[in-house]
Amino acid sequence: MNKTDKIYIAGHNGMVGSAIIRELKSEGYENLITKRSNELDLRNQNAVNQFFEKEKPDFVFLAAAKVGGILANNTFRAEFLYDNLMIEANIIHASYQHKAKKLLFLGSSCIYPKMAEQPMSENALLSGFLEPTNEPYAIAKIAGIKLCESYKEQYGCNFISAMPTNLYGPNDNYDLKNSHIISALLRKFYEAKKQNLSEVEVWGDGSPLREFLHVDDCASACVYLMKNYNDKQFVNVGSGEEKSIKEVAETIKQKIGFKGRLHYNTSYPNGTPRKLMDVTKINKLGWKYQIPFEQVIDKTISILEEELQKFH
Repeated sequence: MNKTDKIYIAGHNGMVGSAIIRELKSEGYENLITKRSNELDLRNQNAVNQFFEKEKPDFVFLAAAKVGGILANNTFRAEFLYDNLMIEANIIHASYQHKAKKLLFLGSSCIYPKMAEQPMSENALLSGFLEPTNEPYAIAKIAGIKLCESYKEQYGCNFISAMPTNLYGPNDNYDLKNSHIISALLRKFYEAKKQNLSEVEVWGDGSPLREFLHVDDCASACVYLMKNYNDKQFVNVGSGEEKSIKEVAETIKQKIGFKGRLHYNTSYPNGTPRKLMDVTKINKLGWKYQIPFEQVIDKTISILEEELQKFH
């Protein structure tokens, strides 16, 4: 990418999209194109085509998606499948039609089978059954990967895919019905301390193991791959380290200073028992994560306190 190239970031208001913008600007890229969802419905093929016809971006970061935690994924199954299929199909096809130089599609670690061998390498895709609670979202993301691969094979498009692990950081979603584990726990412990509650509920039994990556690390990896990677196979993006939900809950409890007890509600599903990415490939390409969870969580709490206040 040259500094003068026109770069479209789809989903720029989201956690990943906004982090990609911060990363690009920090590296001196200023010719950035963005559109809010109320200005451009990415599910509308005609609207997307008109946008690409007018703007003709050189590079496309496809970070737009309907996202949420385990409850949202399991509740809004049709929307997670339909919305994500339409968004990615429209943008990928328009990028081909209007001759974008390169596109990077953002997937998710949920593409892997529920019982995939750990750590999960890129070759584990489609090797077993998916986790039922987020199957529609996973199928949509797998379709996005296959679209990029197929457009590369059939048309020679330089379309690549990156699969990030569980993300946290600025601009996260704090709606308890739709949020991911880090943001949900941050809000729960924050409010419990403010209200002097005696306990905080954690969904599941706390045993599942998860890998976490700060969203700024994810953005760094995306820009790095856009500049340095051109192969067909997608690339895992993660820290290569894992923690149990119980460990995460105890860490956030301690950092926020909540003195009550934890109640593990086993009426909620645990989800996949373990999800650790094999990051050998991206590490060999020259990228490695930089932001450790324990050291940054204090800063995360401080930065996001203003966002948490919005719910009061």
